[in-house]
Amino acid sequence: MSDLAQLMRDYDVVGGFWMTIKLTVVAALGSLILGTIVAIMRVSPVKAFQVFGRIYVEMIRNTPLTVIVTFCALAFYNVLAWRLAGSTARSSVQLFWWGSVALSVYHSTFVAEGIRSGINTVPSGQAEAARSVGLTFGQTLSQVILPQAIRGAITPLGNTLISLTKNTTVVSAIGVAEASYVMKNMIEFSPQFIYAIFILMALGFVILTLPVGMLVSWASTRLAVQR
Repeated sequence: MSDLAQLMRDYDVVGGFWMTIKLTVVAALGSLILGTIVAIMRVSPVKAFQVFGRIYVEMIRNTPLTVIVTFCALAFYNVLAWRLAGSTARSSVQLFWWGSVALSVYHSTFVAEGIRSGINTVPSGQAEAARSVGLTFGQTLSQVILPQAIRGAITPLGNTLISLTKNTTVVSAIGVAEASYVMKNMIEFSPQFIYAIFILMALGFVILTLPVGMLVSWASTRLAVQR
């Protein structure tokens, strides 16, 4: 316990996990929006949208997250000098947003597949009934299909959120000071506390992900669509 207290005093562990939380929240919102759009494209009656959605999912999902994060930082930020947070923002802020973009793009594929699986659980008769009363494809999707699909996809979406939380460690590769970045500094400068460092990091991620898992289990049961 004394080793853990020493590490907490010497390093900004709380700040590192706070950065992890911010990355998770921003990337979760981004991946939910982008993933929903891709899922809609995959079930769209327009063939070109279906093909694009399928190619997007297969290409991004099978690309290592480290490659996507590094590409965003090097290609878009360093080479093309695209500034997501304004031209006057510090480099650390810019890298935070580019890291969030990379996480959003990668995890949007899993969100899209989760929502698409939820859409597949909705009986096709409901869509036919909606069209028979004059609803357009967009109205059928937004008013009939998606509300049920989201409820049916709570478990895969929750699992994606947990994976996203743990995968925020990858953005330390571009210098974002989240939890694993702090851990690297602790290992480098305080190697005598190696066991305490790993215990501290493990406890931190358990504290972040365990409530999410419990909430997902409750919600998947409470909000399940009764057929």
